[in-house]
Amino acid sequence: MITALGGFYMLGTWIRRGGIRQQQTGTSRLPAPVVFGHFVLAAIGLVVWIVYVVADNSAVAWSAFGLLLPVALLGFVMLARWIPVHRERATAGAAAAAGGPGADGSVPAERRFPVPVVVAHGLLAA
Repeated sequence: MITALGGFYMLGTWIRRGGIRQQQTGTSRLPAPVVFGHFVLAAIGLVVWIVYVVADNSAVAWSAFGLLLPVALLGFVMLARWIPVHRERATAGAAAAAGGPGADGSVPAERRFPVPVVVAHGLLAA
């Protein structure tokens, strides 16, 4: 549940900061189908896991595990695309202060993800 809360927080941040609009301009490096696919499959997997905990049926447990594989793959794709955006944070801040790239506010929405939330989300999911 803590992992889901972290995921909801990052999804809300990405949407609130214009991640969907940035798909059209190429500013965001997180493709909307990957973001929403990860969210939907993770939510379904969480519901299936809760059903398993209540019903104690091994077939349901394997279904939840099967859903976990594409969720993890999409999560790793997003992590791989987020790391360069995070690394550019310091460089972009200095450039914006000097009036260079990023001075117009064209900051990827995912740059606003707090590192502790990203790390906790990934570790708790694993």
